Amino acid sequence: MNTQLTTRRSFLKRSATVAAAAAAFSPSALLAADAKKKIPIGLQLYSVRKDCEKDLPGVLNKVGKIGYKAVEFAGYYGRDAKTLRKLLDDSGLKCCGSHIHMPDITPAQLEKTVEFNKTLGNPNLIVASMPAKKTKEDWEKAADMFNEVSDKVKPQGMRLGYHNHGVEFTPINGEMPWDIFFNRASKDVRIQYDIGNAAIAGADARVYLKKFPGRVVSTHMKPFSKSNPNALIGKDELPWPKIFDLCENVSGVEWYIIEYERENEPPLVSVEKLHKIFCELGKC
Repeated sequence: MNTQLTTRRSFLKRSATVAAAAAAFSPSALLAADAKKKIPIGLQLYSVRKDCEKDLPGVLNKVGKIGYKAVEFAGYYGRDAKTLRKLLDDSGLKCCGSHIHMPDITPAQLEKTVEFNKTLGNPNLIVASMPAKKTKEDWEKAADMFNEVSDKVKPQGMRLGYHNHGVEFTPINGEMPWDIFFNRASKDVRIQYDIGNAAIAGADARVYLKKFPGRVVSTHMKPFSKSNPNALIGKDELPWPKIFDLCENVSGVEWYIIEYERENEPPLVSVEKLHKIFCELGKC
């Protein structure tokens, strides 16, 4: 056997594989993804939380100038709803969601939560997380409670939703909590699928974005890479062409919400870069 020839063939084969992988994540490949539905782009303000603490009006003004259409709140920085609404209006922004917590949807607080978000102009009440659930029954009880609250807020023009971390994709006796919860929950209980959080837990967006078609009100567009945690979308390891296709043609997504949690550079710089990437992909 000609060892030199074999080595050269192996090299060429590896080179072709690497080239194919690079093409799959290139901007041109991403741009080729079918986009029948134009989805507006919002920003999860948790991405720039430290800046918001220092200068919320300035941050919102900057976010609007970058080209974002809306923001999703994860805390209100000591402002009341009227003040926040004015800041949004002044910056040319909408509110595409609020991350709330379980106490906010209890009977004692629900009316206040609804009125606050009505003033913001926000119809999407997204529960950011829930207390630990260890059994299938725990998740089913949670779904029943969400059904009750959803029925109460629906006449007010509101939708109740749930945002995942990673625990939803850790099996309980062979069943995924994500499936247990959303199979039990009514169709009015909406999904906010955090792509990055799910990927960290080993969940494939190509599977979960099509499980409950029409119910995914928004997606957290968050990059994920084992080899480069600071990678931006398109330079990470996620199958973005397929993700975009599912969001735009299957899942019912109404908002792309960019979230970036790394602090390798000033957060406002990162979220501006990500918005530019989306525009280069034809998503703006």
